[in-house]
Amino acid sequence: MPVAQIILALLALGTLLSLAFWAVALRRIVLTRRLPTARAGYDEPAVPNERVCVIVPAHNESSKISKLLESLIGQDHERVSFLIVLDRCTDDTLEIARRVLGDDNRFEIVEITECADGWAGKVNAVHTAVQRSPKALDADLLLFCDADTWFEPGTVRAAAAFLRSRGLQLLSLVCTLTSDRWFERLVQPAAGMELFYQYPLERANAIGERRRGFANGQFLLFDAPSYREIGGHAAVHEELLEDLAFARLMQHRKRPAGVALADGVVRCRMYESWEQFTRGWKRIFTEAAKRKPTRLRSASLRVLGVAVAMPLGSGVAVVVGAAFISTPLGVSTLALGLASLVIQVFGWASAYTTGGAPARYAPLYPIGAVLVARILRRAARELDDGTPTSWGGMQYGRPVRE
Repeated sequence: MPVAQIILALLALGTLLSLAFWAVALRRIVLTRRLPTARAGYDEPAVPNERVCVIVPAHNESSKISKLLESLIGQDHERVSFLIVLDRCTDDTLEIARRVLGDDNRFEIVEITECADGWAGKVNAVHTAVQRSPKALDADLLLFCDADTWFEPGTVRAAAAFLRSRGLQLLSLVCTLTSDRWFERLVQPAAGMELFYQYPLERANAIGERRRGFANGQFLLFDAPSYREIGGHAAVHEELLEDLAFARLMQHRKRPAGVALADGVVRCRMYESWEQFTRGWKRIFTEAAKRKPTRLRSASLRVLGVAVAMPLGSGVAVVVGAAFISTPLGVSTLALGLASLVIQVFGWASAYTTGGAPARYAPLYPIGAVLVARILRRAARELDDGTPTSWGGMQYGRPVRE
């Protein structure tokens, strides 16, 4: 067989593999889009007289806390209360919170001044506050949310109705993320795509053996008795990603849990700067990979293969196929290359819009993916080097798992 035909055949095979990969990826995206979003809760009846307590841990959140508090003040649930947990704050978060809240007696502020040995800071703060607060102890539902989120007026009501109508004991929402910073538009969607490759939402909502536990710590709504039966935050006291730990615990105990896209019901700005973004996603990827450097490196290679090698190979197939357009194999290679490029760009755009990012930035996905691969490699290297994780004003040693 002439060399040209061998090259054309290899390129055609490569583009076929790309087409197969993205066909599976698009199926996952379609299944995710078919899942009911949090907005479905607006159409469900509320449980009469049900008490909901919203718990917000905050560590030095003076730049963010007022936006969340203002959105909580506007919640229209009839029996909602709020527990604001100030975790070892050294800024003016307390003063801002008091000024925004005024004399609204639905709110309680609890100050945490120290962290127990062997506990993650956020987990310790939440656990301590929940044990102290009558509002939390008397609630039928407990909603844990982060200080960098903000809600629509009906969010608590809709989420509670969503959970009850589906018989869940845990509902987690994937927040709609902001996209006005360069790294939010360029890198954040690629990071999210990698996380949801590892934890597909349709599997997070599956029943039985197919289920893969996943939750987003920005919004965790528990049935309160179920939360206490699994041990509450004490059961995940060492975890830096307590959301995944809770999801795995619920899966292990065979308790019903679900994940839904927020669809704008809850919004979040995860990070203010590129430095915060890289540090935060290193932590997320490290814990999602169960602190296994080999898994992080494999993910980095996969990201580069999907985002760089596949489109590059498809582009080469188009060029080489066009050069041999007079042969049947050249026509096939050209057609497969074009089809592969189209399905890849369509897949990027679908993933971006599903996550709430503008579709016009989807062609930049390969650049964002390269930066994500770099974050994954750095996370693996820091694990190997024994570099502690810095988070919430504390340093955590993370032993490697093989």
